[in-house]
Amino acid sequence: MNEPRDYSPADDDDSFEPSTMLLTVPADCAGLRVDVVLARLFPEHSRSRLQVWLKDGRVRVDGASPEPRRKVWGGERIEIDAAPTPAASAELPEDIPLQVVFEDDTLLVIDKPAGLVVHPGSGNWSGTLLNALLHHAPTLAGVPRAGIVHRLDKETSGLLVVAKTLEAQTDLVRQLQARTVRRHYHALVHGLVERAGMVSAPIGRHPQHRTRMAVVPGGRPAVTRYAVCERLARCTLVECQLETGRTHQIRVHMAHLGH
Repeated sequence: MNEPRDYSPADDDDSFEPSTMLLTVPADCAGLRVDVVLARLFPEHSRSRLQVWLKDGRVRVDGASPEPRRKVWGGERIEIDAAPTPAASAELPEDIPLQVVFEDDTLLVIDKPAGLVVHPGSGNWSGTLLNALLHHAPTLAGVPRAGIVHRLDKETSGLLVVAKTLEAQTDLVRQLQARTVRRHYHALVHGLVERAGMVSAPIGRHPQHRTRMAVVPGGRPAVTRYAVCERLARCTLVECQLETGRTHQIRVHMAHLGH
């Protein structure tokens, strides 16, 4: 079963950049707050990443760490210390084979096999796709989560797009948010699905089983379109197109339909 999940720019708490960034505030930014100016002058970085840099004191205006709401008047010198921070102990390179479908200076597309965990976490602190990526391309140590912007469950196979630069990662996340990226999944579901359809039902934590996801009132909006590919004896092969990327979305929505 395909289990997609997207990352949000709000996850960009551990930010990396290979060098210090310097800029002079232009006159047309006079009267704007520092955080607004940063978002305007550095559009290749997410607002949350810039806010983290501000909070961590890695942004200086004329040599001093400003409050995010401080206003600028033009001519100030902005300096961002965006040198890489030490990687978490779990995020170490490991020589794990990868099937690379596409690679250039900014992107990697990986055909993830079933059985490979995407990101270190409880019970899986090594042997993950992230560890493999850091071995394949050591420069990914300078990108949050080694460039991963979406993930698949351990037992799910499929293509994963990985950003090799901060700018590419921010752009991919924005595309996912804007739903301009199309994602199609094949899944075998129990029972016979009679016709194509759409499920629009909010997903959140199961009220009794907190480790599971379910359709619940007040959950996050989730939309899955599905079509029948093949009907088998006791199950149906369906193609699902996701308009959102909630945790366990396909499983939850198919179960909601009785499959």
